[in-house]
Amino acid sequence: MGTVGIKEVARLAGVSPGTVSNVLNHPERVRAETRDRVERAIGDLGFVRNGSAATLRAGQNRAVGLVVLDVGNPFFVEVARGVEDVASDRDHAVILCNSGESFDKEARNLRVLAEQRVRGVLITPAGEDLTSVEALRDRGVAVVLVDHSSPGDLCSVSVDDVAGGDLAVTHLLSRGAERLAYVSGPMGIRQCGERRKGARRALRTAGLPVRALEELAVPEMNANGGRLAAEKLLAGGLPDAIFCANDMLALGVLRALSQAGVSVPDDVALIGYDDIEFSAAGTVPLSSIRQPTYQLGKIATELLLDECDDPESHAHQQIMFQPELVVRESSR
Repeated sequence: MGTVGIKEVARLAGVSPGTVSNVLNHPERVRAETRDRVERAIGDLGFVRNGSAATLRAGQNRAVGLVVLDVGNPFFVEVARGVEDVASDRDHAVILCNSGESFDKEARNLRVLAEQRVRGVLITPAGEDLTSVEALRDRGVAVVLVDHSSPGDLCSVSVDDVAGGDLAVTHLLSRGAERLAYVSGPMGIRQCGERRKGARRALRTAGLPVRALEELAVPEMNANGGRLAAEKLLAGGLPDAIFCANDMLALGVLRALSQAGVSVPDDVALIGYDDIEFSAAGTVPLSSIRQPTYQLGKIATELLLDECDDPESHAHQQIMFQPELVVRESSR
């Protein structure tokens, strides 16, 4: 198949090449309906704009892409630090993209990175659908999954989140909790589902029914999402303990409970996940499940650049770390 150009996209979308150019460069000038038609044609044809032709003429592009779920989450900041340290040591730049937990935005990010002719991409996918990732690999771009397990045909660096959820709930049960709540983001996000699976496993091990765990999923895994979850719990009756799928949610829950006059841990025990730097610094230091965050970014980048440098002999690896329970005042 020959190279797909703007003319082919325009023909399929039923628009002029100028309209396609506007969609690529000035999308605000194009009506939403027309823009959607052009973007579908771009996807169907696998069109990739050459956004770095000058770089290619000068020599090989020494850049990698990093796509994360939430660039405002300190967890991903620490992952990015590990990525950048290795990339810098090996004379590469890093292009950081934020998917905002959105499949559509993730696909756009990957398309832009392909346009820039990056050597490879590190990505924490927005869910289990890896269609956009596979499309990128079909274009010859190396990909490593970060904080997400691999189906086996590409490298991944992750943490055993089932074990992490088990650790968190087993700890809460050990201090006498009988009614628990699990606050998470959408269950389509692998980490949320895996941590719930571990929480349920801990309940079964303790001989408790799954219904002992109330589940609240919020649209975004940030402090505001935690506040919304806490408001629902306050309105419906507080459990003995709360397990949050990340520390940002837990910090939002903690603040809302404190403002409502609820004492943590005397009235409700609380534990988060990730053990970000802020966790230990609050008025009530937060218990958490620690992940080797910097190492995730570091090792993932080493795997990616090794594949880029020697794709013929490269063997895909799926590396999984074990999490660690860190107990602080919020659950003592």
